[in-house]
Amino acid sequence: MPIAKSPADLLSQSDILSMSGLEFMQGILEGRNPGPPIGETMGYTLQDVSDGRAVFRGTPEFNVTNPMGTVHGGWYGTLLDSAMACAVMTRVPRGSIYTTLEFKINILRNIPLGTTIDCIGEVDHSGRSTGVAHGEIRGLEDGKLYATGSTTCIIMKIA
Repeated sequence: MPIAKSPADLLSQSDILSMSGLEFMQGILEGRNPGPPIGETMGYTLQDVSDGRAVFRGTPEFNVTNPMGTVHGGWYGTLLDSAMACAVMTRVPRGSIYTTLEFKINILRNIPLGTTIDCIGEVDHSGRSTGVAHGEIRGLEDGKLYATGSTTCIIMKIA
């Protein structure tokens, strides 16, 4: 999927509003819409998307470590925010946008550098003005649960 390299590479607001959230997310997955630059920065990509669900895959490397050499908590948080909020996005109707209001994460164990993980976000509720979702980070090969999270997003009708 192409990654946006500058603001000019992103879709216009009118283009975004012309699609449902699920259509928008499917467009990223299929390479029709530009992928977010944060994924390249943090080392993860959209792996799968469906109604109420988004999966990102990533492998933490040295560039996302803290001064102790372990994966920085912000990496877990960024990845979980992406998966949970994008799961909510799949339920956003045409003419509306969303943004994260709050999120919480629980880091259960350190992810060893070089370990590929899936971060799964799933919607618990999506209404006219709010979306609530939960997420988890699991090792692709070992199946271990590394972190969990929850989020509340606001859904705003624009057009």
